Amino acid sequence: MPFLPELTREAGLCEKLDGGKVRCAACAHRCLTAPGGAGRCAVRFNEGGTLKVPWGYVSGAALDPIEKKPFFHVLPGARTLSFGMFGCNFHCDFCQNWQIADLKASGGGAPLRTSPEELVSQALAAGARAVVSTYNEPLITTEWSAAVFAAAKKEGLRTAFVSNGYATPEAAAFLKPVLDFWKVDLKCFNDANYRKVCGAELPKVLDGLKLILASGFFVEVVTLVIPGFNDSDEEIGAMAAFLAGLSKDLPWHLTAFHPDHRRTGTPPTPSDTLYPARDIARRAGLRYVYTGNDRGAGGQDTVCPACGLAVITREGFSVAKNLLGKGGACPCGHKIPGVWV
Repeated sequence: MPFLPELTREAGLCEKLDGGKVRCAACAHRCLTAPGGAGRCAVRFNEGGTLKVPWGYVSGAALDPIEKKPFFHVLPGARTLSFGMFGCNFHCDFCQNWQIADLKASGGGAPLRTSPEELVSQALAAGARAVVSTYNEPLITTEWSAAVFAAAKKEGLRTAFVSNGYATPEAAAFLKPVLDFWKVDLKCFNDANYRKVCGAELPKVLDGLKLILASGFFVEVVTLVIPGFNDSDEEIGAMAAFLAGLSKDLPWHLTAFHPDHRRTGTPPTPSDTLYPARDIARRAGLRYVYTGNDRGAGGQDTVCPACGLAVITREGFSVAKNLLGKGGACPCGHKIPGVWV
């Protein structure tokens, strides 16, 4: 993309090495680049021994309900200002945002120049309660996201990442002062498929998820359930057991796939796959399991595990009813984990 060299700054997450080489620390790939080279994301590149990273633009920004991210245990019904940039450190063939994430396939796009302060002003004018780095993988633009989040924090806004979870301790520490919530995509539970389809490694994703939780971020997890790829009872069960081992209170969203990008030959996920998958997750001990991109059978409602009451009912991305009291308490007294105010 011809604008890349101009709309950049020096990286904060990297290590300079001999011979002009630089090791990036923004994600678990930890790309080593020589002068003139770029990382797997294609947007972090070595210019004369200095790692340059995206700055001063967005690929787009829009007002979204927080439920669209999806976050179901964070500020129900709140508006968010969502923004993204270009590029990704994965190359998933089922990407739903490939036009901005897969630069080789799409050829990139036109940047919209902006500043952290302008984005925050836009959020405040629209009545948003949070700003969210999303659309493409935010870890590869961590420095920019952190600047936007710092400006947002000064105005009392909350902040969130929608990410593949390929995090490093350096990135988590860099973000900790300014980032509140983290939505992590768990693509599958098969390392060979992660490597082949996404260009990543399952153990590093799992380590990233553990790191994000241990760092104190509030986390929700999403899995796009794809026929023939990750929808077997065994794989759903393995993911559920892993997540339950981290925390039985960890919200897990099982969302329906629709054909896109390089996976147009795979049919959409049927409802009779999502609901049994939800049951498997519940049997593994997870208390808050949701189905998405499918509006049947109350799959988007938050149900109290103590008394069975649907304390939050949703219609699409809207909250139809919220019975939670102070501190996220159900009328029965049981407290539902989340960030409610």
